[in-house]
Amino acid sequence: MFTGIITGVGRIAAVDALGSSSTHGKRLTIACPAAYLADVGLGDSIALNGACMTVTSLDAERGQFTIDISAESLAKTAGLDQPGPINLEKALRANDRLGGHLVSGHVDGIGQVTHFAPVGESWDLRVLAPNDMAKYFAYKGSITVNGVSLTVNRVADSASGCEVCINLIPHTVENTALCSLQAGSRVNLEIDLIARYVERMLTTSITPSR
Repeated sequence: MFTGIITGVGRIAAVDALGSSSTHGKRLTIACPAAYLADVGLGDSIALNGACMTVTSLDAERGQFTIDISAESLAKTAGLDQPGPINLEKALRANDRLGGHLVSGHVDGIGQVTHFAPVGESWDLRVLAPNDMAKYFAYKGSITVNGVSLTVNRVADSASGCEVCINLIPHTVENTALCSLQAGSRVNLEIDLIARYVERMLTTSITPSR
């Protein structure tokens, strides 16, 4: 479980194939900020751009760790198949502050950035999400974009998808890998965990057995 509050910006330093066919996954080597791995052990969970992954090896002195990602996970996420900056978040501990919102680390869909530009002191980020995700987005509701917990400012539905508009404060842009986004960028999206349960309760009718 995570909160969507990024604890470090790392970089995918290397992508190595785990096999020779398209059914094989990749091994990613992640370079981290100084001392980031001081409290990390083998088998720990770290979210990479919002996707929960397991640490398979680490070198704390060099500030690097590796994860293995399956072909299926690669097909259902964005930005994990090539070198570049990446948002990192360590798994939530029971005594941690819940600064963002409850985030599972499971990517629900891929969105595409339609607009990313400064407005005053802030930044206007607009992401086109698939139509089947539209029902989960609401004004002032929560959304996770590449692992970052954000607040929805506006939702615009259309035949091509659901455009979610978000205002980013300078701190968020400066301290996450969202600063590297541009129109056309593909991003990982996770819906609000509570919305999943609300949909289940509203769409499921179970008759008690006697």
